Amino acid sequence: MARRTKDTPGRVTPKGGAKPTGRVTQPQTGRYTPPIPKEFKESPKWVPVLLLTFLILGMLTILCNYLGLLPGGASNGYLLLGLALITLGFITATRYR
Repeated sequence: MARRTKDTPGRVTPKGGAKPTGRVTQPQTGRYTPPIPKEFKESPKWVPVLLLTFLILGMLTILCNYLGLLPGGASNGYLLLGLALITLGFITATRYR
């Protein structure tokens, strides 16, 4: 059975008097980290516009390919173009703050 110690109330030590186990945290170093400037916190206005443009164009390219509205009929090239545009949209989304 575990027992409580007098020096650390509420802390339980294993049977046999071993030291208390628990989480060990690093000591504070006291170094100051300045806040990030505002111009780096917000994305430019063109980032979400480009993000939505890539995603919508990719979706429309794939949809038009399946409906046969693109020149040359249905083609794997159009599917790859649509997927590439959607991928560019996701890459752009990682830059959005």
